[in-house]
Amino acid sequence: MKNKNYILYLRQMVGDKKVMLNACSVVIVNDKNEVLLQKRSDNLLWGLPGGLMELDEFIEECAIREVKEETNFDIVLTKFLGVFNNPLMRWREKDEARVISFSFVGKVVGGTMQINDSESLEFAYFALDKLPKIHSVDNHQTIISYYENKNCLVEGKSYHD
Repeated sequence: MKNKNYILYLRQMVGDKKVMLNACSVVIVNDKNEVLLQKRSDNLLWGLPGGLMELDEFIEECAIREVKEETNFDIVLTKFLGVFNNPLMRWREKDEARVISFSFVGKVVGGTMQINDSESLEFAYFALDKLPKIHSVDNHQTIISYYENKNCLVEGKSYHD
């Protein structure tokens, strides 16, 4: 199954029935502490770099791969923010999933920002008070957690001292 698209594989088996999926998202900020967002081509809303895990992929690998695929940045993960739940994510009219997202802060260590795939229309950095409409509840919760300096969260509840 390695190197195959898990969501296509899954949809071949279950059709358009609601499924549960795992994803990763990464908060990347500039020197003004503004968060990098991607304008999505599917719904024209903004979200964090990230995406769905492949079947045989580790969580850390997913986060790093998705950022590279979408932004062309090479990153290291510097902080685990938490696990967030999006009870209803919809991509097409009937393609629905509950998405459990593992969220991180990442530091850019290489690459030049560019649109690398058809999922992105543009990238921009935003301050907390200037955020556009965010496409998913888990991305919004991740951004708020970053700015409130909260981490090790599970659906908003802290699990560290």
